[in-house]
Amino acid sequence: MADAKKFNRRELISKGLSLGLVAGGAVILGKPDFLLAKEKPAGIPDLVAVKNGEPDAMFKKAIELMGGMNQFVKKGQTVVVKPNIGFPRVPEVGATTNPLLIKTIIESCYAAGAKRVYVFDNVVTTTSSNARNCYKLSGIEDAAKTARGIVVPIDDFSFRRVKIPGGKTLKTADVPGLVLDCDVFINAPVLKHHSSAHLSIAMKNLMGIVKNRMEYHLTGLDQCIADFCLYRKPDLNVVDAYRVLMSRGPSGPVDPKSANVQLKKTLLISKDIVAIDAAAARIFGKEPEDIGYIKIAHAQKTGNMILKELKIVTYAM
Repeated sequence: MADAKKFNRRELISKGLSLGLVAGGAVILGKPDFLLAKEKPAGIPDLVAVKNGEPDAMFKKAIELMGGMNQFVKKGQTVVVKPNIGFPRVPEVGATTNPLLIKTIIESCYAAGAKRVYVFDNVVTTTSSNARNCYKLSGIEDAAKTARGIVVPIDDFSFRRVKIPGGKTLKTADVPGLVLDCDVFINAPVLKHHSSAHLSIAMKNLMGIVKNRMEYHLTGLDQCIADFCLYRKPDLNVVDAYRVLMSRGPSGPVDPKSANVQLKKTLLISKDIVAIDAAAARIFGKEPEDIGYIKIAHAQKTGNMILKELKIVTYAM
């Protein structure tokens, strides 16, 4: 990293503000020569934000600043990676998780010693052929297989009913056994507009592991999204904000030229699903408290949406 671009403190603060994450002394500002300068923060950050890179490079830096993938994946463990593959769209639309990011996550899991890494999404479709089209068009199927990921087709799911402890509206949910039995669950959504929930990020992405998710829309979408997190919070959340679909979400248009996409080139990672959604909301241009499920999940103590209380590392590539 000898040729890394150096920034003074004012430039670093400016870049942090551009992420919408700087909040007083709670934020530790990263810089390109962060490791060379041995200025690592004490302990593991609550959230890492990396900006201005490609998806693979940003994830590698983010997971390094989070302490390495071996903080989450141990030798011989089974991992499930859950991207957003919900619609038959090409990556340029911004409706699905970036395939290069998913490839890099899988590679990182295997490098940490994972025995198997599964990739799947319960896509919005009524036919398995259309589901396969979602997997293919998104680029995620090919990217995952290149990294030795095991892509699970929708017709291979085996659901089991679970109770949601403390759920106010969502009392039970049918969840794939693959998720219930895995050692490590990694949630890898794309940040995008959503016509009903305003934003689709990490908590919303978990609807893709629930069979009876139409109940969410019938009984209270925001409350159900927040309730499910009382059952299972992912071990790691990775938010893809490289291409951000700003309108017509969650599916976006078929033609990428018609999509309102902003190239934000940002990636977030955190164990706290509420914190990462709050940070992603700020990147989109929304306040966390204006997104119903974020506010509810914070009130239910699933995580913390108050960013100034968190240890956040920002890094500009």
